[in-house]
Order: sequence, then C-alpha cells, then structure tokens
Amino acid sequence: MLLYEDKVSGTRQQDAAIDEAIRIVQFIRNKSLRLWMETRGTSKNDLQCYCAVFAKAYPFASRLNSQARQAAASRAWFAISRFYENCKNKKPGKKGYPKFQRNNRSVEYKQTGWKLDADGRHIIFTDGCRIGRLKLVGNKKQSIETFPVKEIKRVRIVRRADGYYCQFCVDTERKVEHVLSGKQLGIDVGLKSYLTDSEGNTVENPRHSRKAEKKLKRLQRRLCRKQKQSANRKKARKALARQHLKVQRQREDVARKMANASVSSSDLIAYEDLQIKNMVRNRTLAKSIHDAGWGTFIRWLNSYGALHAIPVVAVPPQYTSQNCSACGTTVKKSLSVRTHICTGCGVVLDRDHNAALNILMRALQYVSNGTVGHTGTRELDSRNASGDLAAPASSKRRRGKSGR
Repeated sequence: MLLYEDKVSGTRQQDAAIDEAIRIVQFIRNKSLRLWMETRGTSKNDLQCYCAVFAKAYPFASRLNSQARQAAASRAWFAISRFYENCKNKKPGKKGYPKFQRNNRSVEYKQTGWKLDADGRHIIFTDGCRIGRLKLVGNKKQSIETFPVKEIKRVRIVRRADGYYCQFCVDTERKVEHVLSGKQLGIDVGLKSYLTDSEGNTVENPRHSRKAEKKLKRLQRRLCRKQKQSANRKKARKALARQHLKVQRQREDVARKMANASVSSSDLIAYEDLQIKNMVRNRTLAKSIHDAGWGTFIRWLNSYGALHAIPVVAVPPQYTSQNCSACGTTVKKSLSVRTHICTGCGVVLDRDHNAALNILMRALQYVSNGTVGHTGTRELDSRNASGDLAAPASSKRRRGKSGR
C-alpha cells in the first residue's frame, strides 16, 4: 500500500464544506461508540448497519457519502478492538478504554463519492456535502493518474495547520533493487550526536525543537494575550500550530534521509531496542529525547529495510555502552563520561562508537544463531489501511543507569 499526498486548493465555501464533512465523521464515530457502550454484544457489523439508521435519524449526516459513514464507524471499532486486545493480552497499566473524539481532522472516502480528473490534477467530491472540485497542488513527479482508479482504495482529506491535504491509498507495491555493498552497520542513537555507527561516523543532532524554542515561546505568549473566542486568538493559534508543524516536518525529514542513507549503503542494520516511552519519564532528558525523534528514525529504518529486503535487527540495549567491544570487559561509567577506556585491553574509543560496535556484534550473533527477536523485514506487513507504519515491537525492559 502506497500513500500519495497532495495539498488541495479551494475556496472558502469549499473549506467550510470540508470542515462540515469532518464534523459529521466525528459525530458518527462518537454515536457508534455510544451505541457500543450502551448495547452489550455490539459487533463491528452492527456499527456498520447502524450508519444507515444514523443517516435517517439525523438529516445532516445523510449528506455524507454512505461508505464515508461506514469508514467513520470503522474508526470507532478500531478503538474498541484495540481495547479488547489490550485486555486479552493483559497489558500492564491502562488498557486504552475508547474515548469520545473532540478534534477529528480527517474524512475518509472509499471507492465512491469522488472522481479523479483525467489530468490527475483535480479531484471532484460528489456527495451531499458539496465539497466540489478541488485542485491538487503537489509534486509533479508524483502523478496519481498513472494508477488505475480501481487500485485507489482510499481517499482521505486531512486538515492541518497550513491547509487541507488529500491522501490517496494505492493498492500496489514499491520495488527497490538493493545493491549489495558487503557492509554491516550498527547504529547507536544519542543526544550529543543524532547517531553514531560502527564505523565511527557521527551525525550531528539537529535539535530542531531547541532552535525553534524561542519563537515558539513568543507565539505562545501572543496566543495567551488574546481574548478567548476572538478572531485574533484564532489567528494566533494557527500561527503557533504552523510553527509546531514546521518543527515536526523538519524532524521527519532528517529521520527519513538518515534511514534511507543507512539502509541503501548496508546489507545489515542493527539498532538498540529502546523503550522510549519509559525513557522520557526522566524529567531532565525528556525534552531532548523527544526532540531527537528516535522513534521516527527507527520506524523509517524498519520501513526502508523492508523495502530493500535487508535484515534490520533490534538488539537489547543492556550494557552496550559498559562492555568493551574489543575484549568484553565491563567498564562502569556514568552518562557524563563520553570516552570508553578499557581497563582490560587498554582500548580507547568514543562511548557511542563503542556502543555501536557492541550492537553490531550482538546482531551478528543473533543472526548466526537464528535467534533474532524481530527484524524490519516484516514491517511492510504491519501497514494498516491508511498506509501508516506500525511501531516496531519493543522490549519491556529499559536502559537503566548500569546499562547506559
């Protein structure tokens, strides 16, 4: 499943129609969830059937395409099924009981309710919401008209801080022929440097959020001074949201480029199986960990590894920085000590370089023994209907003071 995205250009009336369709989706999703709460034994099929009942009971809901209403009910069932799965697996802590949605930002059509122009640069929505004909503004090399209409399984309109976007989920596979290089790479992510590989190469941490922090604070102060429910407050909120969106895109761009470069030049990738959710509980380092975007980088690493059909191996992070990569001697050191000096063999390495070598050696041992926990070559099967990547499985243990 490929996900193509273009920005759409329309009039104010069309933007208002899109917002109305998004509100209808949120309404149907919440009504479906309420039905499940009040009626024991409600199944996914029951929610799909009740979409027609909702359309008859509420005339404004009937304006939305019937398959778009069913997609809204499917969103509710996704939250319900995830809750059931967490209970079945006895997930520790909160199980994720479904909640009512307040800030829905998208409406999804299946294979009806829309038409694509022959030029591939315009899309027409034909349901009762009166969205009409929208212009697709995007990369000219990314031509959606090259695919047969039957291969386009989903069309989704997404509202973001800088406008509206149209996403096309195409049922096809992207094929990339990987050129073997004979290189095997271990990667250690960090805060001082974005990543350090087993060959000693380092990438500087861009720190996008830190660099934009001054501007974000200024925009936040400006928002707080505006009167509530005023037009000026709405403008200030949009300006702040656009800045946050810019930082997010910068972080995503760096993660994609680094992951693609690492996978394209290697035949095996190894990384630490970090429990990031637990690591950000450290109040001192939480902002820096979020700013580094390790999770985004690892997701793209797995995605490109599956695309190139090379093994991407996650190894336990315990003692990767403490053990010597040359002789295996354990050398205790705190986070402030950035140089590894072995007391056994006398080797001197950068702390992160030593960790990257240990990560690679562990991955090679798992591959040779056939005991690989999980690899990124299975990530393509983890895509959901929207084309998003599922997060890789992670170890329950996290790096403690002795392990990092």
